[in-house]
Amino acid sequence: MVRILYSQSQDGLIPDSIRRVDTSATEAADTCRDVIENVRTRGDEALFDYTRQFDKVDLTSCGLRVGKDEFAAAEKNLSADMRAALAHAIRNINRFHTQQMPADEPMMEVEPGVWCGDRWTPLDSVCLYVPRGRGAFSSVMSMLGVPAVVAGVERIVVCTPPGPDGRVDDATLVAANLIGIDCVYRIGGAQAVAAMAYGTATIEPCTKIVGPGNVYVSAARQLLSDRIDPGPPAGPSESIVLCDAGINPDNAAWNLLIEAEHGENSCAVLVTHDEALVRQVANAVAKKVELMSPQRQAFASQVLEENGGIVVTTSLEESVAFVNAFAPEHLAIMSDRGDEIVKTIRNAGEILIGDYPIISLGNYAMGLNAILPTGGRAMTRSCVSVLDFLKRSSVGKVNREGFGAIGDVVSVMSRDEGFSAHHLAVEHWS
Repeated sequence: MVRILYSQSQDGLIPDSIRRVDTSATEAADTCRDVIENVRTRGDEALFDYTRQFDKVDLTSCGLRVGKDEFAAAEKNLSADMRAALAHAIRNINRFHTQQMPADEPMMEVEPGVWCGDRWTPLDSVCLYVPRGRGAFSSVMSMLGVPAVVAGVERIVVCTPPGPDGRVDDATLVAANLIGIDCVYRIGGAQAVAAMAYGTATIEPCTKIVGPGNVYVSAARQLLSDRIDPGPPAGPSESIVLCDAGINPDNAAWNLLIEAEHGENSCAVLVTHDEALVRQVANAVAKKVELMSPQRQAFASQVLEENGGIVVTTSLEESVAFVNAFAPEHLAIMSDRGDEIVKTIRNAGEILIGDYPIISLGNYAMGLNAILPTGGRAMTRSCVSVLDFLKRSSVGKVNREGFGAIGDVVSVMSRDEGFSAHHLAVEHWS
């Protein structure tokens, strides 16, 4: 059930059959345009209609916003073990993200009388989009909510689709409550993005939206990027498990299956130069997939047969080249030399090393943020952090001595570029 492929060059060229499923939002854009315009003109009424159409839920009686009674019910319904797990994970996420906060450093004097500096301030508002497609994702609530709160965003709103009963997932509500977020709307899809961009009679618009979503959510964010910051793009899950020689095949097999079980559009690859390990891992995967739920079995089997598999290289260096060319969302380095190998990795959203480089640990409770760049975007983008909820202003200060030093420079340069007011203003102050 696991394809075995051979790399095509020492430069890490990716075999043609290793593929990311195209999740281009182009085809979804036409549908989204109609949804967006309907929400813009009809507001809440359109949200109720689309929730009935797409989620098969009538929100007329319970309303769009989750009430205090539902938060209380979620606390009551959730098991003590799950609540404790959420609290532990949130504590680690908070600790790690708190140390990410940049400080306003003292202004530096770049030359006598000229000072430059940076000032960091939180966004005024943000919408956190928590999906609910093939399951509930309280972990996404934690990964988005904690850095938003740590950054000091004044108004934090959550949008998440309702379940068949019209209720929001209990664990998601408990996570929001633990983080300190109480504004949750039971809406999803392109209609939720439109509501956050334009606002409605009951929903105040936000300045940015962050969080993973389906192709319609992605398309709506692109279409509305002139109204709301669409945040980092997100696509199907993907991983590479890089194995050195002599790795435990059972451990490697489970790591390969972790991201493969997310959905049929996922991509999971194990890359190694140890040919003896290849067949061992393939056999282990065949046995372990039988232990998974039927739905996850189907996803994992399809992914490893069609999108991913095992790639055999000629050396560790070639395996590293493959990783850097692919730029995976998740990278697990299974090697006693992980501390050395990590220094050679340039392109990956997340890199796990050590004795327990289990992708699940990063997804939930280590403290790392699991909202990561996908689709090769790790070439240029980073994981979600407090910086996604902050903005930086440049601050400058010039005294008489400094003006004397740079005034003529500005006058000469602005004249050369043809800006009259620029040089005349400087000459006026002289």
